[in-house]
Amino acid sequence: MGQEIGRSQFEPVDFARFNERLTAETRLLAEMERDGRLSRRCCTIGFEVEACLVERGCAPAPINEEYLAALANPLVVPELSRFNVELNGSPQNLRGAAFSRLEAELTQTWRRCLEVSHSMGSALLLVGILPTMRESDLTMANVSGLKRFEALNQQVLRQREGRPITIDIRGVEELHTVHADVMLEAATTSFQIHLQVPAARVGRLYNASLLASAPVLAAGSNSPFLFGKRLWAETRIPLFEQSVAVHAPGAPLADRRVSFGREYCEEGTCALFEENRTRFATLLPMISDRPPHEFPHLRLHNGTIWRWNRPLVGFDDDGTPHLRIEHRVLPAGPSIADMIANAAFYAGLVGAWQELDPPFEQALRFEQARSNFYAVARDGLDAGVTWPGHANVSIRRLILGELLATARAGLEKFGVDPADVTRYLGIIEARVESRQTGAAWQCAYIDDHGRDFPGLCAAYLENQRSGTPVHEWPL
Repeated sequence: MGQEIGRSQFEPVDFARFNERLTAETRLLAEMERDGRLSRRCCTIGFEVEACLVERGCAPAPINEEYLAALANPLVVPELSRFNVELNGSPQNLRGAAFSRLEAELTQTWRRCLEVSHSMGSALLLVGILPTMRESDLTMANVSGLKRFEALNQQVLRQREGRPITIDIRGVEELHTVHADVMLEAATTSFQIHLQVPAARVGRLYNASLLASAPVLAAGSNSPFLFGKRLWAETRIPLFEQSVAVHAPGAPLADRRVSFGREYCEEGTCALFEENRTRFATLLPMISDRPPHEFPHLRLHNGTIWRWNRPLVGFDDDGTPHLRIEHRVLPAGPSIADMIANAAFYAGLVGAWQELDPPFEQALRFEQARSNFYAVARDGLDAGVTWPGHANVSIRRLILGELLATARAGLEKFGVDPADVTRYLGIIEARVESRQTGAAWQCAYIDDHGRDFPGLCAAYLENQRSGTPVHEWPL
């Protein structure tokens, strides 16, 4: 979905022509995977992170067009709303000081972003859901000026046959609301990790990413509030799933365009792209003149299906197609150090699990992995989960007692420097030990100060600017 499209209005013939090309490209990718013609490069890691522009009082500031023009940095691009931007990092070889390099580059980009925002009388904030967000901010009047966003809204509503978007989230409190468009998605800002391994191992990487989703999200939750309500530890999860829903009411979880998926990958990663083609209607039928081996139609269609762990097709520097996994479960923030630590925790877990024999996923049914994910999204570090060797165990106890050691072994297997391993897993350990995730810090602030959401955001912003990890933030 990062690419722009040429128009936002489509005819039936556009869908027919697009689907013909999508079928051909899906078949070609499967052939290349079977014949070993996809990249065998190992291993790289990168990220993208979404941020909120805010004005005085920490209300959303819908100025991203002017802001991006002043910033003039190709690593920073528009997002769905006019008060969001996306920052990208350069992919790093997953060895040595990979995570220090990611942190150093993002810190440099972030400092320049803050300088420009301050010069415009605004600020930039990394948080899963902006606590001061109002439903009235999330309208098409605030959509970014790109055709792909306008077209996405039109096609989602067309698939829904005009039914408005219904949000129903039941957590500590309950939120029920009806919305006219897809702009509720703009309330969710994420930190998305991209991990590439040799194509033959991507199916195992996908399965390992599903398993890692619960512990990584439990340690990294940062979105407890929406429209003044305290809901889930990571309210982004149900909000995003419901904000672009095109399925009929009561449809199975696996039929949602935003979902944990249907099952483990057992027949090669390209089976997921075949599932895309057969199970999900085309939303953006833009016909491309680019050759089939660049997969323009497959990549565009895949960009409108938001699995929490999503396979992607990209290209190495020499043009060889590669497969990678986009791990989408994490929110933005609280600090840059926290986000890079989350990436290290994720990479370490999947690094340890992706080559185990027998496969680690055989010890945990897919349905249990999915149930674990939603349990921690709802309850954070207080969640109980099912895990191999444990019928019901505290996710916090599991992380401290087993999974940090697993992640350390995985990072060592990748060849990550011991200093990076110690620094970033140390942040995760201290955060989990203290129970002070971003979500917990926000809730504690509101418990102490009442529902002063502008005050919460101001204190959060001050702590974020300090660069210290959230477990060190005072109240």
